[in-house]
Amino acid sequence: MLTLALYNSYDPKKLHEAHLRAIARAAPVCKAFNFHLALIGFPFEGRPLDVAGEIAGSTTIGEGGRYLIELAEGNRFHLLEFPRKGYPAQFGHVVATTRKPDERKAIHAAEIARRALGGESFFLIVGLGRHGLPKETFKLAEYHLDITDGKGISLETCTAIGAIPAKISTLMEALKWDLKDGRKMRHGF
Repeated sequence: MLTLALYNSYDPKKLHEAHLRAIARAAPVCKAFNFHLALIGFPFEGRPLDVAGEIAGSTTIGEGGRYLIELAEGNRFHLLEFPRKGYPAQFGHVVATTRKPDERKAIHAAEIARRALGGESFFLIVGLGRHGLPKETFKLAEYHLDITDGKGISLETCTAIGAIPAKISTLMEALKWDLKDGRKMRHGF
């Protein structure tokens, strides 16, 4: 299971338009690339399907929130509190996304793709807001990922939301298939 998690580093008590836009933009990306979507520390109450309906009613993005509702109907939309001691184990390896990974915790997108194909789960956290992810998240994370392959390029939040699942999904496809003479050839996985 691959999960894209949006960490609310804006205001945890009040819902902002920026929250809704980021969630609405993330849902079709997660749907397209077979990721789950998790929200961390957002001021929502209720079941994921109810929250998805509430958000869908306020956006035209993602075909009026249709993809968010589909994620929720498929149990692929999750609402989490801010972590006290860690994230739920069912999400697998916790990965903080950053342009400045700690070398001791750095992981490459290709390794995530390879291990995900082998059945491991990854929980990739993106910080929303000017301050990005808090220091505690970097400490709790098992891994740090720079999606720009060590170039340290800072991406706008919604660009990162699109780039992370797209890149990992593409790498997974590349690992599954070789293109030879115009035909797909299965790797030895």
